[in-house]
Amino acid sequence: MSDNHGNTVAAWTAVGIAILAFVVAGIGTMIPNWFVFWVGAILLPIAGVAGFILAKLGYGADAHH
Repeated sequence: MSDNHGNTVAAWTAVGIAILAFVVAGIGTMIPNWFVFWVGAILLPIAGVAGFILAKLGYGADAHH
């Protein structure tokens, strides 16, 4: 088990972008504005990619103990 419990730059960045994506998409459904919704929907996979890239750059949890 990792000592940082997911408190890494990679994890926080990915979660922050994902939360922003859900908020934007939610606002897009309430307005209703499909463009705003799709901006939020496009941000969600970007969160995963950003977290993956940051983890590979060394900003994630160390997998080797």
